[in-house]
Amino acid sequence: MPSFTYTARSKAGARIQGTLEAADRHAALVAISKMGHTPVSVAPAAESRPKKAGGGSFFQLSRPATMNMREVSLFTGELCDLLDAGMTLGNALNCLAQQAEGEPRGPIIASLRDAIVGGANFSDALAQHPKIFSPIYVSMIRAGEASGSLPAVLRRLIGHFERLQAIRSRVVSALVYPVIVLIMGFGVGIFAVTYILPKFKTIFDQMGPDGLPKMTKVLLGISDWLTHYGLIAILLFVAAGFAVHRWTKTPTGRRAWDRFLLKAPLVRGMVASSIFANFASTLQSLLENGVPVLRALAITAETANNAVISDELLKARDRVTDGTTISGPLAAGGIFPPMLINLVAIGEQTGDLASALGHVSKRYESELDRNVTIFTTALEPILICLVALIIGFIAVSIMMAVLSVTSGANVH
Repeated sequence: MPSFTYTARSKAGARIQGTLEAADRHAALVAISKMGHTPVSVAPAAESRPKKAGGGSFFQLSRPATMNMREVSLFTGELCDLLDAGMTLGNALNCLAQQAEGEPRGPIIASLRDAIVGGANFSDALAQHPKIFSPIYVSMIRAGEASGSLPAVLRRLIGHFERLQAIRSRVVSALVYPVIVLIMGFGVGIFAVTYILPKFKTIFDQMGPDGLPKMTKVLLGISDWLTHYGLIAILLFVAAGFAVHRWTKTPTGRRAWDRFLLKAPLVRGMVASSIFANFASTLQSLLENGVPVLRALAITAETANNAVISDELLKARDRVTDGTTISGPLAAGGIFPPMLINLVAIGEQTGDLASALGHVSKRYESELDRNVTIFTTALEPILICLVALIIGFIAVSIMMAVLSVTSGANVH
């Protein structure tokens, strides 16, 4: 029978190491649990020996320990399944940590396991990784711990992540096509001006400046400017974009940029619908899990993804006191639409605010779909006309000069 070395924690939190014989690794885990210990790591005795110096792993590049939204959602689903199967939280985290060995998420899950084995609450362990687990995640887990319904909370978190991912995917997919068309259009234009047009320059020089059509003169001027200063212009453009990006990271810049997005033509409906759907979904999830209204509003403000909306939610939170409604303070700012305020007010009157917020979320998700369709439908002909004007201007300018040369040759 194979031997396994193990590291475990006793009920008092003491670290225990030892060796035992078992049919397989699962049997070893069961045996350790029967001893009253919580397993931390279990490995076959041969594999647990230290590696000799100079092994191939010395040159292995280390990857930073992190988890993106998709991986957090996957981790949540796997943990929920293990808890539903009857595993304790410590054992479930240990299984996930062993499964994720060698992956960027592995150290994160291992640290959660060690914290739980050491006697910490799951929510406190999650709070040690604020860049990975958002405030809404930690707060909902804390509420689940208090109510003793952690698997149910994990299932709600999975649904919450799926809704957020669906909203984000709709917005991103709406922006991919316009960006590709613009890049292709300007790329073809720059290629024609800087590479194709110089092939005709010898012919144009023979005609002299007075013999060229005005459109051709303008095109040649643009070509010369791009040839001499194009690289500088690109560098300045990149520098300006970087400066604007850095400016939007400042509190003042972010508020100005988010305010612009809420008012910009074509995109304002899409941006507003996304924000309001996210707001309603987040607040609904928090309230359904027993998070107090004031704390729920503060967390929703942190996850609003828009500084203007976040500021308004914090102002509404300051106006709200225990036992009062939130529809009035939300309406006082003039940022949230009347339809949203009315639905929230109805939910407060019926005593089922979470359900009303669910209706708000579904309504604005549907509105987001319509706005995405409007955005792509309106932007497609605009981009086609813009690209056609650029390419058409270049083609007509060259053809006019060629026709001038041809007509001059026929006259002679």
